[in-house]
Amino acid sequence: PINLPLIMPLFIIALVISAGILYSWFWSVSIGMQSKIPEGISMKVKKFKVFFFTPLIYFILFICIFILEFSGGGIVSPKYFVFIIPLHLFSMFCIFYVLYFTAKTFKTIDLQREVSFSDFAGEFFTIWFYPIGIWIIQPKINKMLEE
Repeated sequence: PINLPLIMPLFIIALVISAGILYSWFWSVSIGMQSKIPEGISMKVKKFKVFFFTPLIYFILFICIFILEFSGGGIVSPKYFVFIIPLHLFSMFCIFYVLYFTAKTFKTIDLQREVSFSDFAGEFFTIWFYPIGIWIIQPKINKMLEE
């Protein structure tokens, strides 16, 4: 039998570390490379920051509710699902926007011009398949930063 009270903290720790590494990479590419964007091209950095932090806040809220409910008997009250489901769906949208913005930032710097989704769709889907996609994209970013 699986000892759920023992496994859950380890799962949450592994999830937090993995998400932290991935989100740090998104931030470093999307915000850290803004200085490489050509003049005259406007990136929606404020929108990115809102969509970047929304899933993080949701995740913290979700974990707090999850811990409180499981410590109080193990059954999550249905009243929470009224908030959790819409927030979860919106957080998923935000994560896709973060992927989109990261890929767009990368490709804008690579091509040194305004780009459309068709220009960076490959990078979008490559980044989506973490960690393999990042292993493919990161050497290209390193090369860009050296130039």
